[in-house]
Amino acid sequence: MTTVVVGANGLVGSRIVARLLEAGEGVLASGRGPRRFDADAAYVEVDLSVEPEKLARLIESAKPDGVINAAAMTDVDGCEKSPREAWALNVRAVEVAALACARTGARLTAVSTDYVFDGVKGSYTEDDPPNPRGVYARTKRSGEEAALILAADVAVCRVAVVYSGRPGAKKTFAATALESLRAGKPVKAFTDQVVSPTLADNAAEMVIGVHRSGAQGLFHCAGATEISRLDFCRALAGKLRADESLIVPVRVADLKLPAPRPLRCGLRVDKVRRLLGESVPLPIDAALDRFLAESRT
Repeated sequence: MTTVVVGANGLVGSRIVARLLEAGEGVLASGRGPRRFDADAAYVEVDLSVEPEKLARLIESAKPDGVINAAAMTDVDGCEKSPREAWALNVRAVEVAALACARTGARLTAVSTDYVFDGVKGSYTEDDPPNPRGVYARTKRSGEEAALILAADVAVCRVAVVYSGRPGAKKTFAATALESLRAGKPVKAFTDQVVSPTLADNAAEMVIGVHRSGAQGLFHCAGATEISRLDFCRALAGKLRADESLIVPVRVADLKLPAPRPLRCGLRVDKVRRLLGESVPLPIDAALDRFLAESRT
């Protein structure tokens, strides 16, 4: 088996590369800028915002069994400020990958987001209709459509609030909270945003599982616990035996952020559980244990 992993420098992409290599599979990784992951995989620099067609050429020359696209512009406020770049990375690059996969017969698995929902209903299943708000959400939903329409053999895996404790990993809300709580510094956390926080390594495990299964369509590959960011921080503080009074409750509206944030955006993971096993999507307790173990390595 040979898999092209796009977005290999990212939180989820880097773990997909590592897991595939651990399983003895061939990997051709691509990402923006120099390689930033430790795994020993063949790597090609591809700036999808400038030259997406380079990805098509890469796929067509490699003739892989599959392509996993974990590349995206994930800075929600940055997307609002730079919509053309957001479109290039979140839509155009997926279109290019999907068409190349259709031409070569490769399977495509594309990574998407909980933000395709508006956050009104909460506890979303794969059958709930998306209603994206803001440039990030709208481009990610358009990318889903590009994958589902243009690729012949395709799955879309939605993740949510991804975090990692691995050395060198991108700073996330969870990593910043961990650093602050350990240092005895205050942490601001939303009381009114309920999400499905997803450990990057667990997301990679689920994405690979869906990819290997050959199953088609949409899958929620998120953490198994729907929780507010405030309660997430409290659970983390409990694991650390840190002072809970350091956690400062705030509302999303209080920060006046440039891009809209869905408030009740938890994802149901029943479908991926049925496909991969009951214990695969990690509940918050097990995920935080693995997060803290990663942060100590």
